[in-house]
Amino acid sequence: MGDIKYEILETLLVFPEVGKWHKELTFTRWSGKEPKYDLRPWNADRSECLKGITLTKEELVILKEKLGGINL
Repeated sequence: MGDIKYEILETLLVFPEVGKWHKELTFTRWSGKEPKYDLRPWNADRSECLKGITLTKEELVILKEKLGGINL
């Protein structure tokens, strides 16, 4: 992952693997900043990741509320 430093503090959800990648929802500290909720694809040993999204707790709460009202 180059010069980017990260510390996964908690793994909340691991999605099934698709090929080389699987998505994880984690609580992660990136580059020494305040930890945020993070959703992104990782390889099996977490040595590589793809682009993802980070959310504050407030943003995650809004997303959870909105998703709860979606009929799939």
